[in-house]
Amino acid sequence: MKQRIGTPLGLVAEFASPEQLLEAIARLRARGYRQLDAFVPYPVKGLEAALDLRRSGLNYLAFAAGLFGAGFAFWLQWFVNHHLFPLNIGGRPSFAIPVFIIVTFETMVLFAGVTSFASLFWVCRLPRLAHPLFSVNGFETASLDRFWLGVNADDPTFDPEGTEAQLTELGATRVEMARGLT
Repeated sequence: MKQRIGTPLGLVAEFASPEQLLEAIARLRARGYRQLDAFVPYPVKGLEAALDLRRSGLNYLAFAAGLFGAGFAFWLQWFVNHHLFPLNIGGRPSFAIPVFIIVTFETMVLFAGVTSFASLFWVCRLPRLAHPLFSVNGFETASLDRFWLGVNADDPTFDPEGTEAQLTELGATRVEMARGLT
């Protein structure tokens, strides 16, 4: 969805420690907030559970692509070697499964790997060289030593003034509004 310039996307709040961040997430979720996101400089134990994040479905997509690649490679080798151009060399069969295994395996890995890579980029909307959060004052500390919590403006319980007051009450050192760029 395209955002107009100046459209509020939500609030982001800076916290000094991961414990404060986890406590703020738990308290906001208890108050009914569901569209929360965290920006942290290193992995924080329990953050996925606190945000109630689901497991990604990319592994199932990669598995399906790998199966398709293996089936395609096996079928292609059979079609070319047995059906289109069968050769009788030394009495060997034209349809010899052990010969097809290496190419089938390599094609399976290729399809699964390329699908995983492309799907991850598509799901994450990469490459993204500009994002509204990049213009928030101090947000660069999310990759250094601070912990940021984002509350999406689309959340049903979002109220700019009320949410800002709640974030400040929960111990946020700074609360900023993120606004759309494009």
